[in-house]
Parts: sequence; structure tokens; C-alpha cells
Amino acid sequence: MGGLFGRAALRALLCGPRPLVRPSSGGPSWTQERTLVAVKPDGVQRRLVGAVIQRFERRGFKLVGMKMLQAPESILAEHYQDLQRKPFYPALISYMSSGPVVAMVWEGHDVVRASRTMIGHTDSTEAAPGTIRGDFSTHISRNIIHASDSVEGAQREIKLWFQSSELVSWADGGQHSSSCPA
Repeated sequence: MGGLFGRAALRALLCGPRPLVRPSSGGPSWTQERTLVAVKPDGVQRRLVGAVIQRFERRGFKLVGMKMLQAPESILAEHYQDLQRKPFYPALISYMSSGPVVAMVWEGHDVVRASRTMIGHTDSTEAAPGTIRGDFSTHISRNIIHASDSVEGAQREIKLWFQSSELVSWADGGQHSSSCPA
């Protein structure tokens, strides 16, 4: 049965849906969002950074900023300010400062919502198979990855983790991945 349908189905499974293109301009027919995605210390220590990047690239998202850092407590305190009154807050800050974090900014259509879907539920026991947390997370307190939960949150977090000079706008020429033909 292979043929065109088989290739199209396989491409959709591996790469996600093809973007819609406006016939008049030849370009995408949507505005681009940006989101912060951070591989947490357990993900870095387990050498999962490449697997995370690969999933985002296969979905057609564009990496516009990335750095590895030992997160300063000042950034972590501001990043997790809404959790400061929770009993697990001290352990969270200790964990997030226990090793390197790889912070990334991804750009694309509906990237905030899509990235939340891709990473899965915070609690690894509830994360669906096929999500990053469903496939790699071992415990709710060691859940591999962070992704912004709203466009407004993404804007705030990106400004917190990156200077504007660390973000690069670049044209991708419509290529979404070497393994996912247009």
C-alpha cells in the first residue's frame, strides 16, 4: 500500500502537520510566537538535550536562542515567584541550581500551546506516552523540562533568561528538518 498516502502518513507521524502557505506570498499564513523551553538539571545530566531539540525541530519550530548555564538563584526566584509559598519551593530552587540548565527560545506558529502539549503533564505518572515527560521523566520532582504556559508568561520568562542580543532572527527558507521534506 506504501505509495503517496504511506509517505504522507509517515511524514505526518514523524514531523507533524505541514504548515499552511498563503498562495499570494508563498510564506506562512500566521504570526510567530516565541516560548522559553528549559532542559532542567536532570535532563542535562541524563544527556537528553539532543532528544529534546530534535523533537522541537521535527515539529518545524525554529531555535532562536540557546545557552547552558548554572542558573543563579536570583533568576530562579523570579522565575518561580508564583510558587514561593508552596512547601516544595526550597527543594525546587535547590534542585534547579544543582546542575546546569539548557535554556532555549523556540519560535513558530502556536509554539506556546504546542510545546506544552509536547512536554506532557507535570506529573510523570500522568504524562502520556510520546510526550517528553511521558517518555523520559522519572518523578514529578525530576520532570526533565520546563516550557512557558502562556504567551504572556513566555514573554516574561524570555526577558528573564535572555538578553535581546542573545536571540537571533533568521530566515529558514521554508526548510523544517533534513528528515522532514517540505
